[in-house]
Amino acid sequence: MRIPNLVLGLLTSAAVGVGFSAAASAKTLNAVASFTVLADVVKQVGGDHVTVKSLVGPNGDPHEFEPSPDDAKSLKQADITFISGEGLESWFEKLVSASGYSGKPYVVSTGIKTRTMEEDGKTVTDPHVWNSPVNVKVWVANIEKALAAADPDDAVDFKANAAKYSKELDALNTYAKSVIETVPKDRRKILTSHDAFGYFGREYGVQFLSPIGLSTETEASAADVAKLIDQIKAEKVKTYFFENSNDSRLVSQIAKATGAQPGGELYVESLSKADGPAPTYVKMFRYNVDQLSKAFAGT
Repeated sequence: MRIPNLVLGLLTSAAVGVGFSAAASAKTLNAVASFTVLADVVKQVGGDHVTVKSLVGPNGDPHEFEPSPDDAKSLKQADITFISGEGLESWFEKLVSASGYSGKPYVVSTGIKTRTMEEDGKTVTDPHVWNSPVNVKVWVANIEKALAAADPDDAVDFKANAAKYSKELDALNTYAKSVIETVPKDRRKILTSHDAFGYFGREYGVQFLSPIGLSTETEASAADVAKLIDQIKAEKVKTYFFENSNDSRLVSQIAKATGAQPGGELYVESLSKADGPAPTYVKMFRYNVDQLSKAFAGT
């Protein structure tokens, strides 16, 4: 049976129309995240359905970040925004006002069992929740929910990406435990620049000592530094680490006064550039575990 050319033309037009409609309906969310660690996790969950911009760049400090006019422009153009919360991004609210962004950021740390500490006579919450993969799994669940609400058509993909990435985080947690549990508890002591490893310490039984509190915006008093030097000597802390995102001069001075030896650099609040050792969260966390392991082993 021969099909008339007119019918063939109509069928072809219809097929092309369907293909065009499907392509036109495919949605890519323009997402903005406050800092690189969070931006990477958003990308892992969003996959091909999101483009993600990090306001704080690689090796940047999310505490002392000063947004630029370009950051305000990026925020205003965003379909969806993410912050970690718990006081980390004190600058974000002002950026929202300056940019004219009308949306409400998703706070991904909602639901995490946070830790608190006394600082300058006040009880403050530790915002560095990502230094435990267990906490990042809470991030993943919150990010999946937010992306699915913004783009319901791709919710199935977001769910699959989140499940796959959560398994990677489980494996990362298992790896960290297997490495650190081989070290006697009395040797799991490290000097760092500021108090950013509390969740890591809670999860894996590591003691981190630092001259500065939870935020790099604070300053250590001479009395606090002297007290810390005495503690390091008394507890025989042998190794110190720089942090990629903040000033290393104070920790260097303390190390010199105590005889602690350099262990290298840890990635605490920021990923490295793409060609560095910590371009993703998973690589960052594993790199930190390996660096600490070498320090505990005295190598």
